[in-house]
Amino acid sequence: MAMYIRVKRDKTTYFVQCDPTETTLDIKQKLLVLIDQPTDNQCLTLASSSETLDDSKTLAEQKIENDAVVALTLRKDDGEFEEVYIARPEDFTSYS
Repeated sequence: MAMYIRVKRDKTTYFVQCDPTETTLDIKQKLLVLIDQPTDNQCLTLASSSETLDDSKTLAEQKIENDAVVALTLRKDDGEFEEVYIARPEDFTSYS
């Protein structure tokens, strides 16, 4: 059963078509094509619970459902991952 997840990083959203039987690593390999970052440098976190996704587990095992929002962070030069930041619509509005 095909589904999609929304992978968000900063002000960018990637809509990734996937299947509940795919692993987190499978999703990272799809992102590799889009963002040119090795899978080891990617960290995926479920936005609703702030739970880091396990590369070896399937989306179904981690209870990732259709239209789930997943945050993408990348490894920094010091080896640590960035903080999760997802821009909200109000971040784009400015009042004079």
